[in-house]
Amino acid sequence: MSTVLDEPAAHSSTSPAQRLRTTMAAVRVSLQWLGVRKTLTAEQKSQAADTFGAVGDYLSVGKKLLDTRHPSFKAVTAVKNKAVGFWKSLTLPFPEGGIRLIRQDRVEQFDAQMRQFQVELTEAVATLDRHYAELKSAARDRLGTLFNESDYPASLEGLFSIAWDFPSVEPPDYLQQLNPQLYEQECQRMQQRFDEAVRLAEAAFTAELAKVISHLTERLSGSEDGKPKVFRNSAIGNLTEFFERFKSAERQVQRAARRPGRRCPADRQRRRAAAVARQRGVAAARRHRVVAGTERAGRPTGRSAAPEHPSPAQVGGGRHAASHQA
Repeated sequence: MSTVLDEPAAHSSTSPAQRLRTTMAAVRVSLQWLGVRKTLTAEQKSQAADTFGAVGDYLSVGKKLLDTRHPSFKAVTAVKNKAVGFWKSLTLPFPEGGIRLIRQDRVEQFDAQMRQFQVELTEAVATLDRHYAELKSAARDRLGTLFNESDYPASLEGLFSIAWDFPSVEPPDYLQQLNPQLYEQECQRMQQRFDEAVRLAEAAFTAELAKVISHLTERLSGSEDGKPKVFRNSAIGNLTEFFERFKSAERQVQRAARRPGRRCPADRQRRRAAAVARQRGVAAARRHRVVAGTERAGRPTGRSAAPEHPSPAQVGGGRHAASHQA
């Protein structure tokens, strides 16, 4: 009988954090946005303080440069909100500022949609720029002496942008050659971050499910202003969408559990030590079987031992052999 010494299936020993490292990629979204608020100068702040008989150093006063309620400005803001919302809906939190985790099989989908948001943003900013002179004129009227032409750029083109990248969150390989001890420390630190990412992901799923259930409960309970509350199909759709995303993520994790991921030196050493221990155990068991089999082969059995009282045929045969020899 052959003995298989292969390592056990990955899913039996792979931790949730390791599965995240195997199935997910880090993604970061960066926004460049025109600021529409500006702090007053020291002189202006002092004038404002005199109006109320206050000390300027104890006031925080600013001015609004543009009307963000203008339809063209709201259109630009809407693109930003859609892009950020899409980024968060497709990713899980990660304990590093500005970075979230996305499933590797959704990177292309994410990239394509973000490019579409870039196109929408470019068009929205072009429309806003056409209304820019109008917005500046309105600001001049509303700000009075606080209006300062130098607060406003000549054009809005290039002042709004959405960018994204996929940074590496793993320790660089070259560090292992330069300083193995430091590389091991970085591996352990990154492992702790992914452990925290698992906790954050669980909390995010729990909070989202609680929000969906709370909305369903609110729709199913009582009435509003004496009228039955409206129960739309979207309420059930949100719940179905949540479970579909949850199941999809679970399937991705299960697939990843079947293939080995990147491990730190300490992880590989532990796995090698476990494999060596298994091989030694199997070898010891084989030696035990061989020794036991040898002992059984040398020990006389009931069938091979000579009978205590020989039969007449055996006695006769012995005499015949003796006379023939003489």
